[in-house]
Amino acid sequence: MNHSSICESAAEEGTLCLEIGEFGGEQREGWNDAALLGESRTILLVEDETFVREVAGEVLRAAGYQVLTAKNAAEAIQIYETGFEIDLLLTDVVLPGETGRVLAEKLRRANPRLPVLLATGYGEQMAREAGEECLAKPFASEDLLGRVRQLLEKAPWQMGPLHAGLRRRVACRI
Repeated sequence: MNHSSICESAAEEGTLCLEIGEFGGEQREGWNDAALLGESRTILLVEDETFVREVAGEVLRAAGYQVLTAKNAAEAIQIYETGFEIDLLLTDVVLPGETGRVLAEKLRRANPRLPVLLATGYGEQMAREAGEECLAKPFASEDLLGRVRQLLEKAPWQMGPLHAGLRRRVACRI
């Protein structure tokens, strides 16, 4: 069964587009099965924009990652304090209340080795000034998965099997 869906949503600051194509068996150009390495890795995704949070979460889950989501720093800290083992923090820089950078600093007090990936629509330079890895918005799913994989590659991996007969290509500009 092959099909494709496209959704566009106009936001105050711009336009978000999502294309999801589901297909069984055949390889599509640009799809990289190597991205499906996330089994047993947990990512704490912090994003205040619901659509962006849901799409990024779906991209990460499709690659095999376990994803915990929060819409602000306070929710992220609550999740972290419940005892979940977090392998990576992926956070927007600009959040209501505390910024993503402040959140990263707080979580690193408890875990100094926690990998952090800051997502920003305000230019990579701003995030780099904080000394963190960053991903500029809008980003494609391949860019997101590649950066996550780079940050986690130092830890041991277990390859997860592809879901039988179903692969998803989630190409998004967030």
